[in-house]
Amino acid sequence: MEPSGQRLTLRGIVQGVGFRPFVLRLARECGVSGRVWNHAAGVTIEGFANAEVLATFTRRLRTEAPPGARIDDLSSEAMAGTAPAAFTIEPSGAAAERVVSIPPDLAVCDDCLAEIADPAARRYRYPFTNCTACGPRFTIARDVPWDRPATTMAGFAMCDACRAEFEGPGDRRFHAQPIACPACGPRLRLVDAGGHPLGEGDAALRAAARALRAGGIVAVKGLGGFHLACDATFAPAVSRLRERKRREQKPLAVMVRDLAAAARHADLREEERALLRSPARPVVLVERRHDSRLAPGVAPDNPLVGLLLAYTPLHHLLLEAAQRPLVMTSANLSEEPLCWRDDEARERLRGLADLFLVHDREIVAPCDDSVARCIAGAPTLLRRARGHVPGALPVARPFARPVLACGALLKNTFCVGAGAAAHLGPHVGDLENVATLDAWEAAIERALRFLRVTPEVVAHDLHPEYASTRYALARPEPLKVAVQHHHAHVAALMAEHRLEDRLLGLAWDGTGHGTDGTAWGGEFLLVGADGSCERIATFRPLAMAGGDRAVREVWRLALALVEDAFDGAPPTAALALFDAVPRHDLHVVRQMLASDLNTPRARGVGRYFDAFGALGLVRARSSYEGEVALLWNVAADPAEPGRYPFHLHTRHLPWEIDLRLTARAAVRDLMDGRGAPTVSARFHRTLVAAAEEVVRLAARHHGRTPVGLTGGCFQNPLLAEGLLAALGGFDVRLHREVPPGDGGLALGQAVVADAVARKSL
Repeated sequence: MEPSGQRLTLRGIVQGVGFRPFVLRLARECGVSGRVWNHAAGVTIEGFANAEVLATFTRRLRTEAPPGARIDDLSSEAMAGTAPAAFTIEPSGAAAERVVSIPPDLAVCDDCLAEIADPAARRYRYPFTNCTACGPRFTIARDVPWDRPATTMAGFAMCDACRAEFEGPGDRRFHAQPIACPACGPRLRLVDAGGHPLGEGDAALRAAARALRAGGIVAVKGLGGFHLACDATFAPAVSRLRERKRREQKPLAVMVRDLAAAARHADLREEERALLRSPARPVVLVERRHDSRLAPGVAPDNPLVGLLLAYTPLHHLLLEAAQRPLVMTSANLSEEPLCWRDDEARERLRGLADLFLVHDREIVAPCDDSVARCIAGAPTLLRRARGHVPGALPVARPFARPVLACGALLKNTFCVGAGAAAHLGPHVGDLENVATLDAWEAAIERALRFLRVTPEVVAHDLHPEYASTRYALARPEPLKVAVQHHHAHVAALMAEHRLEDRLLGLAWDGTGHGTDGTAWGGEFLLVGADGSCERIATFRPLAMAGGDRAVREVWRLALALVEDAFDGAPPTAALALFDAVPRHDLHVVRQMLASDLNTPRARGVGRYFDAFGALGLVRARSSYEGEVALLWNVAADPAEPGRYPFHLHTRHLPWEIDLRLTARAAVRDLMDGRGAPTVSARFHRTLVAAAEEVVRLAARHHGRTPVGLTGGCFQNPLLAEGLLAALGGFDVRLHREVPPGDGGLALGQAVVADAVARKSL
């Protein structure tokens, strides 16, 4: 049978993951001749063989791709030409088409780990070992396509041995762009806070490990920036790190060597084991074992712990030498951006770190650790960063014009939409100080340069005071689209699932700028792919005495809740929470509530979590955003079957869920001596019952559509799983690859802005 020609174009995560060497090996195994090359749009393959062989080759491209690869689109067309004698990898092209494939950083593979543990190997104990299946990608990329000259490895000339591996088609380092070895690659150094050298190479690593064992704090330069590390089992070291970092209560991530070490500190389910071991190696929130040796200060008053497995050879070697789990938290003061440059780290981390373990492989794209949790039996990204960014998210309908979406204020990411894909930027954090805002703007410009995109549409939140809104409005693009916060949440979920009709979205979070003079956050929105949004239902608003101050001083929300529920005569003297509040403060806030002075109204379910949690946990203050809501979730007894009454007002749209009956019943339970586990469980079940009633009523009035759960409240497994069970028979969608909180919001802004822009064409 005469050979025929076929041109295959693949888009997705197909660069920097060993894809071309995989194609070469597969082609030779199948008997296909031709060539493969990278370009700015992805990978193209021209193959020659008989039709049956080409069909097998194409099928195996999908089913046997490398672990870090993801094929979002594979198009095929017949081509004429003479079959070459062999299959080859061609130099990368510089197509004018927009980039849709930039590789994320990948965790060290098992083969490389075995190599650094082998005394006979030339990379024995070399902390920068990598191959085509693992190692740095995005964080060292200066430009695209993904090739060594466009990375920070360009300054390291390959030795003859590395060159032979790089050019050998049968070698697992064939075309491994960051290839390195002790003879020609980056080197490790240990310096003190003044920059004075204390050791190089393996000696530097062992000295850093000794300092950690002695209770010291070491700044460690990793893939996407610096971590602050200390002994996670030594309480004084953890306490000292918290004090220096100014991080009072928020949990700290803990790095361990492998799954066996993780299992000594957490009760792991199979899906959590798989998530910990995934190529992205995120921080995974898991249940801490009661006999774990981790210092209590790692996650105070919290049964969850954030564990991550070592994901670079450097981390593996450091943990092996330290012989204990290590706190690995972002190297910065609280609310500041991640440190990633050596000189910047020595300046900003002076006083935080005792020693600095650094290297000379430059980082050009800072990227924090991703965070995930298993919800309803599957992984859900809570923070999308290292290992995922800047991977493309395919969209159902290509963008009509390039879009830049600027996100919100907290947990910010931006989004660039172009062609058939959306690109969420790396997690930057809260845009509440100049340094973080500068880092965010630099990340936007880097992404636009990498993607070869010039935006024509800019999307932003409705809130006029958000830094992201001010930035958007100051940009030169003429078409600006304001997108309501919760509309964007629901649209993000639709985009993630590539839904092209309508979705009834439950957008539950703390606060978002509404259009009725209240802060929204307990919304039921019927959203269409055409950019339409109808508000079906919401929650009765809760007064926030003192405005945003009530988010931290949650007793104010609790007082507003009981004042409203008991018509201004609540039994505050019988509730332990208010014993912890000065009488004068109670009096002042009650006057504010009575006179409606500086008491903006908030409908956010997150604010109800704060109010009920403050009462049940007897916690007057929250030391970080969402703390009380999280603790209220984990306090719930999953075996408790009861729930509280509530009222649903349906006379006018939007319908309103009224939790005053719920508050009265919960207060009676607390006064009768029932504990937080019972009251929290009943509160959760009440929210589920109220949502179920609205969804079923909406289906009768507006037609049955898929139902989506989005917003920060659905990082809560008990709530999400309760609604999944209650809404049996409905098509219920949850976030998986896109964070349900504000870290995924920019994706929704982008697709809504695109829908608006289409109408102006």
